Amino acid sequence: MAAVEERTFVRAEARYVRTAPRKAQLVAEQIRGRTVPEARTILAFMTRDAARDVEKVLTSAVANAEANHGLDGDELYVLTATVGSGPTLKRWRARARGRVARIKKRTCHITIALALPEEQAIPAPLPKPAPVAAPVPEPEPEPEAEAVEKEEAPKPKRAPREKAADTAETAEEKPKPKRAPRKKAETAEAEEKPKPKRAPRKKAEPKASADKPKTTPKKKTEDS
Repeated sequence: MAAVEERTFVRAEARYVRTAPRKAQLVAEQIRGRTVPEARTILAFMTRDAARDVEKVLTSAVANAEANHGLDGDELYVLTATVGSGPTLKRWRARARGRVARIKKRTCHITIALALPEEQAIPAPLPKPAPVAAPVPEPEPEPEAEAVEKEEAPKPKRAPREKAADTAETAEEKPKPKRAPRKKAETAEAEEKPKPKRAPRKKAEPKASADKPKTTPKKKTEDS
C-alpha cells in the first residue's frame, strides 16, 4: 500500500481576478511569511486596490482551515503567496485620424497557502455529516366503497316552496295606506301674504362747492 503523505498547508485560490499581475504581486510580497493577524492588519491599511482582492483570498484560506480541518485561524501563518498571470482581454480605443489604440486588460490568479508553525502536520479533513433523507410521505388511506357510492348517488331535488305564492297573494289583497292630504289653507295664506318692499336708497348729496372759488373764463383779447 502506498503511504499517505502528510499535508502541511491549507490553500485557497482566486482565478481570473481583474487586476494586473504586477500590481497584485506587490501586495502579496508584503504578507508572505507573516502570521494571519499581521497579514490582515497590513491589508486593511494598504491603499492599493489589489489589497482588497488579496484579502478575500486570505479570508477564504482561513475559512478552509477552520471548517475542513478544525484549526484556529490566528495560529496559522502565510506560507506562500503567489500571483500568476491570466489571459489578457483585448479592447480598442478610438484615436486621431481614424486610428485605434489597443487596450490590454490583464487578469491574474492569486494563490495563498497557510501552515502551522514549525511545519506541523495538518490534521485530516473532518468527516462530512451524512445527508439526511427526506421523510417519505405516508400513503393516504383509500376511501371505502360505501363512501364512493354515496358520492356518486345524485342528490334528491327539493320541493318548490309554497310560501312565495302565499306571500304574493297576501301582498295583492292588502291595499297600500294612503297618505294624509296636505293642508291647503296654510299654503294659500302663505301665498296671499305680500312680500315686504325694500326702502329706497338715499341718493348721495353732492358735495358743497362753496369752498372752491369760482373761476371766470378768460376773455380772448384781440391783437391791436
